Amino acid sequence: MFVSLLTTRLLLNSLGVSDFGIYNIVGGAISMLGFLNVAMASATQRFLSYSEGANDKDKETIIFNASVILHFIIAIIISVALILACPFLFDSVLNIQADRIEAAKIIYYSLIISTAFTMMTVPYDAVMNAHENMLYYSIIGVVESLLKLIVAIIVVYTLMDKLIIYGILMSIIPFVTLTVMSIYCKRNYKECHFNYSLYFRKDTMKEMTSFAGWNFLSSFSSIVGNYSNGIVLNHFFGTVLNAALGVANQLSGQLCAFSQNMMKAINPVIVKSEGAGCTEDMMTYSYAACRYSYLLILFFAVPFAFQAPYILKIWLKNVPEWGILFFRFQLLRNLLEQLTGSLGTAIGAKGKIRGKSISSILCNLIQIPILYMIFKQGGTPAWYFIVILITMVLLSAMFNVYFCKKTCGMKLITYFRNVLVSCLSITIVMMLLSCIVLLLFKDGFLRTMLCFIITSLAFVVLFRFFASKEELMAINAMRIKIKNRLYK
Repeated sequence: MFVSLLTTRLLLNSLGVSDFGIYNIVGGAISMLGFLNVAMASATQRFLSYSEGANDKDKETIIFNASVILHFIIAIIISVALILACPFLFDSVLNIQADRIEAAKIIYYSLIISTAFTMMTVPYDAVMNAHENMLYYSIIGVVESLLKLIVAIIVVYTLMDKLIIYGILMSIIPFVTLTVMSIYCKRNYKECHFNYSLYFRKDTMKEMTSFAGWNFLSSFSSIVGNYSNGIVLNHFFGTVLNAALGVANQLSGQLCAFSQNMMKAINPVIVKSEGAGCTEDMMTYSYAACRYSYLLILFFAVPFAFQAPYILKIWLKNVPEWGILFFRFQLLRNLLEQLTGSLGTAIGAKGKIRGKSISSILCNLIQIPILYMIFKQGGTPAWYFIVILITMVLLSAMFNVYFCKKTCGMKLITYFRNVLVSCLSITIVMMLLSCIVLLLFKDGFLRTMLCFIITSLAFVVLFRFFASKEELMAINAMRIKIKNRLYK
């Protein structure tokens, strides 16, 4: 997280606001494809985890082979679609200075190459998820961050076009990740043995294609929605607003890292419970995942949101216009998405995702024409997040609750008691304390540190108050384990 924040600071100061904005509007889909990678991996991981919960090892090898074929086809389709979209984007949509068009096109084609490698990594990522190998994710995450830092340092000191060099070097990282993952998985997991003629099963391929197809359409519509929103913003306000959006996404994304990695650990447990026929346990884990993912982001979100002007100024020196407001909105969006995010995993564990996927596609795309009309009528950039919060977050959450109740037998009163009461209570107290600090102290280092300390203490006290007996026992066992290791 800290390496990534340093990398963004170096890049913004080296590229400048305009070129940084160009990369975020043209090459920003690379980060979006990271989300697509996770989403598609969850489809394969669902089948692998389900088979592992049912203790069917032969099925896992069949699923892996089907997944390799499926994602190779998807990689080709996405690459061709991006190539065909190039003339339309650069001639009719994107608002980029004439002297930077060629550089932007080089960035775009580098993106297409990295897209293919990103998609072909999915089967191996899913295997790692199904086996809950969190050590590997720790190592590969650190390596990727260090590679990005090296790229940023090269950009700072290169005498060539900095934007072009950055785009090309960033496209190499997914290839490195694919190589390392494939070698590791083939050496450590028996199911990672590709043999089309021996392990191909038509019925498995059909089932996975249906599930992955709906999952892909839902995930891809989310990418199209987010990316198109950025294009609409660029069309009306230029690359400076995309730089602000890039900063907001970068910092808020890093603050969500703890929550995202926790979800990698708990999602296989949810699916394995359903594979073992324990639907009640699956829902218990789903409620816990919603709650924990929200609270892990909340711990950082409240002090960062209230002290955003000071933090962004220290971090970036030159904060893009609208950067602070966009950052706060993005944090709010990330928080709200956690409240029902894991309910989607429970629905996926049941395998009945058609209705949820159709509703997700609607929520992800409906805001594009709405935003265009608002900006056409003279709306301010703030409407960008207002519309997204209503359509992509709140409306989507309502659909998640509806389909989870219909498919998994979710009880609204249990969800309200186990998730909403504790999450909203802790949020309100932390925000009130932050407001008091804001009123009593002047902007600066002291106020920022006090805000972090007071909200952190409040978080710990309130979490213990709302925690169940099982959670307190688990925390106490972890504390004793850490204490014993330290004394040894």
